[in-house]
Amino acid sequence: MDRVAGVSAICMGFLYIAAFLFFGFFWAFPSGGSPAEKMMFLEGNQIQFSVVYTFMYLVFAVFLGCLVVGLHEKLKRRSRAITAVGSLFGAVWVGLVVASGMIANIGLSYVIDIMEVSLEKAFDAWGIIYLMVESLGGGNELAGGLWVLLISIVGLQAKVFPRPLNFLGLLVGMAGIATIYPDDIFTEIFGITQIGWFIWIGVSFLRGESSSQSWEATNSIYRATE
Repeated sequence: MDRVAGVSAICMGFLYIAAFLFFGFFWAFPSGGSPAEKMMFLEGNQIQFSVVYTFMYLVFAVFLGCLVVGLHEKLKRRSRAITAVGSLFGAVWVGLVVASGMIANIGLSYVIDIMEVSLEKAFDAWGIIYLMVESLGGGNELAGGLWVLLISIVGLQAKVFPRPLNFLGLLVGMAGIATIYPDDIFTEIFGITQIGWFIWIGVSFLRGESSSQSWEATNSIYRATE
């Protein structure tokens, strides 16, 4: 399970990077355009949209589920109660991500069909659908933040995974929880820091750096450099 969890975590990190690059450089959505321009853009890019959202949400959710289980198996004997609660929020996050991806893909197909009847109704429907997607798995990262935070607390208490990685997890978790406040800066911090957390914890899994021996080795390096 360690190898599956490690590969899954690294893949999630690269999916985050790919999403940032795609929406930053290739997705030319006319944000300042008219409703007609926005809907025509979505209609013309439906396949591209569906593929990207499938990877961003549905494929991501599969990898996330593997990591949630892998971390639960690794930590459940160290602090059963906190690990159980953290894993619960991890499972909830998986469900929210799946729901977001399915709503986005099916919702876009639905509004494109409505366009043949009424462009105005299609635009209004898309606004509601997009709000649902953002509320469940895009603009609110409470469930994911609580999962990372609680897992990192267990890691620190039980001396599992390198200490700097667990501290990074605390930062990621607090940023995720802070997204309940409607400000994009917290969502951006959560996304950027989680890239590093995903890749680092994935590498730690693959290298077998999830034991207390690894913790002690890391601490000895820091003491030697002081």
